[in-house]
Amino acid sequence: MAGDVPPRVAQTRPIEAVFFDLGGTLFSYGGRLGGGIKGVIEAVGIEAPGETIGRAWRGAADRAGEYYGRQPYFLHRDLFRTTLTHFLEHFGHALDEAVFADFHQRQLEGLLDHMPLREDCRTTLVALRERGLYLGLVSNIDDDYLYPLLDRHDLLPLFDHCTSSEEARSCKPHPTIFEYALGKAQRNSAGGLFVGDSLHHDVAGAHRVGMRSARIVEEGVATPLTHGLEVVAEPTFEVRSLEALIRIVDDANAR
Repeated sequence: MAGDVPPRVAQTRPIEAVFFDLGGTLFSYGGRLGGGIKGVIEAVGIEAPGETIGRAWRGAADRAGEYYGRQPYFLHRDLFRTTLTHFLEHFGHALDEAVFADFHQRQLEGLLDHMPLREDCRTTLVALRERGLYLGLVSNIDDDYLYPLLDRHDLLPLFDHCTSSEEARSCKPHPTIFEYALGKAQRNSAGGLFVGDSLHHDVAGAHRVGMRSARIVEEGVATPLTHGLEVVAEPTFEVRSLEALIRIVDDANAR
């Protein structure tokens, strides 16, 4: 899909439903995430300077991300497994299943403990619900990460439905996951607004199925799984806070 130019989306319809991405949108990527790699280093016995380890990990993540970022569907468990495999190969080690299981659990715990919810997330969701909008969550994430994270912050009751890529068997920007979520919502794409941080996954993907988009921008934070991808996508709206969506909805629905 690299290089595709999504069609422009009509902005004249009222906004009836708002669908949100998760990481980088409701939650900030600015927190101290991860932590699983420390256990791997200790278990395998890698002795190297921190700079060398960091460079090897970034290279492994880029290599795995460049592959998986182009797939219409994948599990993040497989992405993490491949990343860890490349990382260990750099130091001459093979992946051990027990080491991977520990790594995966530590990654989940790090996400739950350190991925910060945006300060205006809850108030914005409540304000949109009070306006009678349908609220959905659509994320490229595995179920064993999604629901513990939502439960930790008691967000599930604020959504009419949540859709993971694992449930939809499709990952953004592929149209299938958007169409799947719209089907669950029983909503037409023309009345939908998709909110996300990624020009590739969220904006371009939403436009392909006829939804409007709002891109949330956070300075100094990179969007995951976009290494090597070039997609021309211009969001319908661009915001720097979630609460800015309230004004967008009010303006669109006042016409």
